[in-house]
Amino acid sequence: MASLQTADDNDNESLSSEGEIEEIEPQLKYRRLANDVSVILRKQAASCIAVTSKFIVLGSHWGIISVLDHLGNVIKCAKLMSHTTTVNQISIDDTGDYLASCSDDGRVIIHGLYSSDGTTSMMLDRPIKAIAIDPEYYKPGSGKRFITGDEKLTLYEKSFISRLKKTTLHESDGTIRNIQWKWQFVAWSTDSAVRVYDTVGRKIISSIKKDHNPNLRSELYRCNLTWKDGQTLLIGWADTVKVCVVKTKKPLHPSSKEGPYHYVEIISMFTTEFYVAGLAPYGNNVVVLSYSLDDNLEGPSKVDAKRPQLRVVEPQIEDFDEISTDVLSIKGFANYRCNDYHLDCLVEEGLFVIVSPRDVVIAEPRDADDHIAWLMEHNKYEEALAAVKLNQGPELKRHDLLNVGRAYLDHLLVAGDYDGAARLCVEILGKDKSLWETEVYKFAKIHQLKAISPYLPRGDIRLTATIYEMVLNEFLQTDYQGFQNLVKEWPSSLYDVQTIINSVIDRLIYDASNPILLQCLGDLYTYERQYDKSLAIYLKQGHKAVFNLIRKHNLFLNIQDKLESLMQLDADQAIRLFLEHITQIPVDVVVKKLERRPDLLYQYLDRLFTKDHTLGEEYHGIQVKLYAEYQPSKLLPFLRNSNFYPLQEALDVCQMFHLPLEMVFLLGRMGNTKQALQLIVEELQDVDRAIEFCKEHDDKELWEDLISYSLDKPQFINTLLNNIGTHIDPIMIIKQIKKGMEIHGLRDSLVKILQDYTLQVSLREGCKKILVSDCFNLLKKLNGQQRRGIAVHDDQVCPTCQGRIFVGDISQIGSVIVFYCRHAFHKDCVNSPAMLCSVCHAQKRIHASGSEARF
Repeated sequence: MASLQTADDNDNESLSSEGEIEEIEPQLKYRRLANDVSVILRKQAASCIAVTSKFIVLGSHWGIISVLDHLGNVIKCAKLMSHTTTVNQISIDDTGDYLASCSDDGRVIIHGLYSSDGTTSMMLDRPIKAIAIDPEYYKPGSGKRFITGDEKLTLYEKSFISRLKKTTLHESDGTIRNIQWKWQFVAWSTDSAVRVYDTVGRKIISSIKKDHNPNLRSELYRCNLTWKDGQTLLIGWADTVKVCVVKTKKPLHPSSKEGPYHYVEIISMFTTEFYVAGLAPYGNNVVVLSYSLDDNLEGPSKVDAKRPQLRVVEPQIEDFDEISTDVLSIKGFANYRCNDYHLDCLVEEGLFVIVSPRDVVIAEPRDADDHIAWLMEHNKYEEALAAVKLNQGPELKRHDLLNVGRAYLDHLLVAGDYDGAARLCVEILGKDKSLWETEVYKFAKIHQLKAISPYLPRGDIRLTATIYEMVLNEFLQTDYQGFQNLVKEWPSSLYDVQTIINSVIDRLIYDASNPILLQCLGDLYTYERQYDKSLAIYLKQGHKAVFNLIRKHNLFLNIQDKLESLMQLDADQAIRLFLEHITQIPVDVVVKKLERRPDLLYQYLDRLFTKDHTLGEEYHGIQVKLYAEYQPSKLLPFLRNSNFYPLQEALDVCQMFHLPLEMVFLLGRMGNTKQALQLIVEELQDVDRAIEFCKEHDDKELWEDLISYSLDKPQFINTLLNNIGTHIDPIMIIKQIKKGMEIHGLRDSLVKILQDYTLQVSLREGCKKILVSDCFNLLKKLNGQQRRGIAVHDDQVCPTCQGRIFVGDISQIGSVIVFYCRHAFHKDCVNSPAMLCSVCHAQKRIHASGSEARF
């Protein structure tokens, strides 16, 4: 059941609801009609009402008719004749120019509001309970018709001589208490039935009998009639509701002289648990003003009614679905009977007017503003925000995205959803700097600046520096890691860096060794361009960002005395830095600063040598010892690739660290090959290495020394026989082998030697055959080329005499000599006994003399 409350500003009593079973948004909103109507109803009780889009007409039990605007003010220009007792019914034509009223005093009055033409006052000798004016009464020539009801239904219309013509339409079976006229159809109710009359066909087209409890008398529970349109009639009587439709039916036989006729069909009919005090159409639904009695009655004449309810129901065929129910707090409701209430409406506008003897309440459809207000009242701010986005524009007059959003923000803050409130700020506050600052101070007041920090604007718009400093300070007091993240993430231009530096220094008084705070302080000093301080902090903390700091800000001069510290922090990055900027950080400076740390010096010189063998060549002597001490495996490649170390010093170092391979290399480079060979054989006892050493130097004496060293070593002899067959004659070894010496694998070695010798002989013979064959083929090719003819053209001249080779007279043609260079001569012109081409020979001589001159 929906709960609605509306109240007049000058009245303590409000329209409230009973029960809170389920919060459902109401369909309608309510306001109590105030102003002049309050004064009127304090003096007299309302008896009936009629509503148009222009005004409201209120009838009272004192016979007074008041014309009011929709705000409850009396329209001064409307001075109407009054009745002397209760006004029973008021009817208005379609334009609102004329209204008709009737009363128990027997008077029937047609009031012309804007013209006296058509105004009529008529006194009958009986109480008139109902009246209906022709909806087209305002039209000239309409007949100025109206219908009255008492014990019979009477039609009055003006004749051609302007006299009222009286026609009895129906002799009633009871008192007629309600008449409603729409288009050509008139509906009225008696104590026993509802009838519908067709004013065009001039006949009754339907009679709907009373079918509810006969004890529910019409004097207490009247029949309420309302036309939804010219064809749909709503009937609410006691505890029943009917929806009727006027339909048209054609005659069965097309040839029939009778035209189509109308009839009424009931399309919905249901019984309620309440009494119907009034009903009106509302789209496809029906609005019902319901009345209920309290179950605890003290006596038969005691009225103890409950608050009336305005219900929106959806009619079904034999039942209804209740969409909403609004409980109304009407002044004096407990003392009223069902017939004390009236309901009228403006169908097109969806406006409903509820009248009791001392109160007038207006209900109208809720607009988008009302919907949003209801959602906010029930803390459904997210839905309210969505509704604002959906209805932005002229439809919203009281709400916009900003005020609903800020209310939602306040609600989230009160509810403790600080993250949700912070996210909402981005959508609601947009780029309004002042709004941002106002909302941020709300977060600051409840110590929740941490929640809004990710969403603070940092781009096109920026808040005052104090805002960002407040946020940073809150993180500094409660969350060091969060503080560090903001220092790294936020541009330093957002806040006063020196202020934050001072705050961090103050904090370090209580936590002097905190690494996060020290790192943040280093970052802040960097932002302030105090690089020496930030560099010192980074090195103290062992922060590897120091290398990027040095590169980015070109701090190479500042680190000349901090090279050892940088190496200790990260030797790999430090050496890369030194080598990338070797002009700003010279090798001499690095070596001097690292001489106390040979382990670090070794790493630097090793990378330096890898980059360029010529860099730091003056330190290659030192580097020999460093390799020998820290990485002996790299010493031999270094010795092979460098020519800038003292050989004797290097040999002494290798002897000191007992590095025989390196000693062999150095002895070999110094020319002391015999000692080197001796070292290989005696100390290393590596015959394969000794053989390779001899092959490398290709010295016969070395081979002889190796053979001499190997004569008492059978394994050496076997290896020599297997590997030196192509370098020396194996007979030299075999002859020197002592008789009786047992050499394992000697037979296989000798067989291999013989096989190798046979292979060498076979290879030589094969090569010889190939050479002979190639010589023969080349000679044959040369002979063939030399025997081929050479073309001599008619215009070709002799290079010696410059005469044509061929003349026209065949008898004078002499012998011609043609060389392989294609130069042709007369035989008599060739004087060289060697038969050489004089042209080519002269060119060769010129070339040869030029070469000698250059030499």
